[in-house]
Amino acid sequence: MTRLSLIALLAWLSVCFVVATLAAMVTDPGEWYAQLDKPAWTPPDWLFAPAWTVLYTLMGVSAWMIWERRLQEPLAWPALLLFLGQLVLNGLWSWFFFGQHAIVAAFVDILLLWTALLATLLLFLRVRRPAGLLLVPYLLWVTYAVALNGAIVVLNA
Repeated sequence: MTRLSLIALLAWLSVCFVVATLAAMVTDPGEWYAQLDKPAWTPPDWLFAPAWTVLYTLMGVSAWMIWERRLQEPLAWPALLLFLGQLVLNGLWSWFFFGQHAIVAAFVDILLLWTALLATLLLFLRVRRPAGLLLVPYLLWVTYAVALNGAIVVLNA
C-alpha cells in the first residue's frame, strides 16, 4: 500500500467515524427511549456500539476500495456520491429518532437509507465486488433496523 493509498483509507474511515460521532452526540436513549414500547426482539443497548463500530469500519474500507478504482472505473465516482448520500441518511436517522423523538420521520428516513444503501451496494459490486460484499452486513443490520423502527412506530401509535 502506498502512502497516498493509506492516507485515502484513513480519510474514508474518518468520514465514516465523523458521521458516527455526530450521530452518537444526539443519541441519548435516556428515559424517553426506555418508555417506548418496543418489540421483544429489540437488541440490548450494549450491542449497538460494537455493532456500529464494525459496520462503520467496513463502510470506510469499502468506500476506500472504490476510491482506489476512481481512475480506472467510470462508475466509481457515482458510486462514491451515492455512498455519501446514504451516509447522510444514516446520520439523520439518529437525529430524527433520538434527537427529535420523531419516530415516524426516522422510519421514513431509514426506508430511504435502506434504498440508497441497496443501490450503493449494487453499484459497488459492479465497480469492485469485494467492496460491495463488505456492505452486506451493513445492509442486513439496516434491514433489521427498518423492522425494529417500524415495530416501534406501530407499538407507539
